[in-house]
Amino acid sequence: MSTTTQRATGAPTTPRVEGRLDRMGIPRPLALGFVAVLVFMTGNGVESNFITPHMVAVLGSPEATVATIVTFYSLAALIGSYVSGALSDLIGPRRVMILGFAVWVVFEVLFLLALNIGSVPFAAVAYAVRGFGYPLFAFAFLVWVNITTPVERNGSAVGWFYVAFTGGLPTLGSLFAIGAIPVFGGGTIGETGAMVASIGLVVIGFLIMLFGVRLPNGFSRIAPAGESAWQVLTSGIRLTVTRPKILMGFLVRLINTAPEFGMFVVLPAVIANERGWGQSRWLLMTVCVYATNILVNALFGWVGDKIGWQRTVKWFGIVGSALGLIAWWYVPQLVPAGSDWGYVLSVVAGCVFGCLLAGFVPMGAIMPALAPEHKGAAMAMYTTAAGGAAFLGTGVVAAVFALGGGGEAATWTFVGLYACAFVMIHFLKVPQGARTSH
Repeated sequence: MSTTTQRATGAPTTPRVEGRLDRMGIPRPLALGFVAVLVFMTGNGVESNFITPHMVAVLGSPEATVATIVTFYSLAALIGSYVSGALSDLIGPRRVMILGFAVWVVFEVLFLLALNIGSVPFAAVAYAVRGFGYPLFAFAFLVWVNITTPVERNGSAVGWFYVAFTGGLPTLGSLFAIGAIPVFGGGTIGETGAMVASIGLVVIGFLIMLFGVRLPNGFSRIAPAGESAWQVLTSGIRLTVTRPKILMGFLVRLINTAPEFGMFVVLPAVIANERGWGQSRWLLMTVCVYATNILVNALFGWVGDKIGWQRTVKWFGIVGSALGLIAWWYVPQLVPAGSDWGYVLSVVAGCVFGCLLAGFVPMGAIMPALAPEHKGAAMAMYTTAAGGAAFLGTGVVAAVFALGGGGEAATWTFVGLYACAFVMIHFLKVPQGARTSH
């Protein structure tokens, strides 16, 4: 039976006997951490597919104002995603996860209070600051996974992380919302009840991590001892400025899931109202789309390890996602509104997008491989891009709507971004067979 060592600061420790989970790409001591991320992100994802119309209804604000609020939330998520990697380098990923939990709970409570009193400024600030919470929790764990997993299994490990991440946001989160909204009375009252209940899920996810994941390399600093706190916190930015390939990797990952978050703004009204399928069927559609994504995230991590990370991202992730996105927008427009068979075809089109979106999974292995001597900094930029995708996606939609465009224009804007990613990925080939030293 093979063995592996834990990698915190680069110094080897006592070899650990590998089990089946390790060979699958899930470091056994971190196994409950994947469960924790799944449950935490389920709580975070409860509101993901109704928050825009909910704020419009409760606050009485126009959709453009609410889109701006959501964009500021996404900007906070972008900043929090960078900070998650940089702080993990400085104080260890476990402490960053604790901080992320605290931020999420405190500002979710304040956000719900703001909605209750109908204060637009209070709601905007509370919701934006809450955006720091989930990337601090989830992406700090991704750093923990990266410093623990043997390099030859990084693709698979990142795939399993995204099984947990997208399993919660939006898949199980939307499924929870489907059941919870009618239980709490339906309409905006039921949506409020679902958001209150989501706090319980986040608390459960945190407790699973707190008591179930105690691998020592997550408790302490990862960065070299000689670097100052300022150097550690800015290392990712400096790396991006001095290494064009890191910048291109950042942009490819940024583009990756931007359409996902953009469609969360565009499609709820289209599917539920314009095409006549209702809110519950829109939520069910998102469950199906991202359940498909969950099923293949780990698969594409394994495919990347076998046939090449760059090749997997280029053809499955970029080209496949662009075609799937086009199908997800146009199929609902072409089938009869309100028809059952048309709804099924629309769900299938969305599932194609969800499946091929997983083709980007190997980017989580490519980024640290581009700068093996600065893995923490490279992962900080990767997590920044992962969180920044929400900002880019909602920002594109807000900009397109402000210019008088609609969902179709937003869809083709995202396809154009995928074309840019197709050009950049050409320069990001890494010699996988040579990456066995740390």
